[in-house]
Amino acid sequence: MKLQKFTEHCFAFTGAVTIGYCVKDGKGLLIDSGLDDSAVKKVKRILDGEGLPIDYCVITHAHADHFGGARYLKSKYAIPLFALKFEKAIIENSILEPIYLFNGAVPINELRNKFLEGQAVEVDGELVTGENIIGPFTFDVIDLPGHSHCQAGLLVDGILYAADSYFGSETLNKHVIPFIVDADLTLQSLEKLLHIACKGAIPGHGRFEEDITQTVKENIELHEERMDSLLNVVITSPNGKTIDQIMREYLDLHTITVSNVGQWLLFRTSVTAYLTSLERKKLLSFLIQNNELIIKPR
Repeated sequence: MKLQKFTEHCFAFTGAVTIGYCVKDGKGLLIDSGLDDSAVKKVKRILDGEGLPIDYCVITHAHADHFGGARYLKSKYAIPLFALKFEKAIIENSILEPIYLFNGAVPINELRNKFLEGQAVEVDGELVTGENIIGPFTFDVIDLPGHSHCQAGLLVDGILYAADSYFGSETLNKHVIPFIVDADLTLQSLEKLLHIACKGAIPGHGRFEEDITQTVKENIELHEERMDSLLNVVITSPNGKTIDQIMREYLDLHTITVSNVGQWLLFRTSVTAYLTSLERKKLLSFLIQNNELIIKPR
């Protein structure tokens, strides 16, 4: 984990997950808190070594790798937490993430882990789209849904902390099929990123770039290709396929070998998001045949 400086006021801790940091008038604002106590303890240790404070923490979205350390911050240092309303509900009731991954049922124990269920914590204040003021910090919250239902990007001092609205090239290639909950909103958010005036941006997973145009276009192209290849899997069977058949063929197509239930459910969520987009475009249909959910080309 390394502290990188962008402007007089804006920094980020780079590593597996980006944690943003801003300082102004002797106050410090953390943007996300990492996966767990260990991650945020490293952040605190580095800031203490630099003589820099933490006074507030904003959570961009309610995925465990972005808010898992927030409970430690609040319980140990009484740091107030802020998030958008929808994401706040999940942060405060973090079992909701494995619940929705498990079709709304009480999740099996294998899904009750720190990667899928961050430490629940009460959020003190709600962010709003547009201008927000927390202490000496004035910043814009930009709606960037798609990866999560109500993800927030933060524009601070001309630096865009973009959360997981896009991924760096290396991360994009590593994940193969990025996690999304809505393909159409993901693409809309990516298009929005191309028109945000900023001095530079950093994603939740990836490096800082002054010009993110090429990286964002790579994200757009990948999602469009993933949807096209998924449609091709569906149309090879005019009579339709089950979601399990589609999942197996689609994962095989992209040479993905799944090692656990959680990973398979994460991929299924993304595949379902693509299928939903294709259904909206009237390219396929969802129906029940012989007590099975069938996806059929139109």
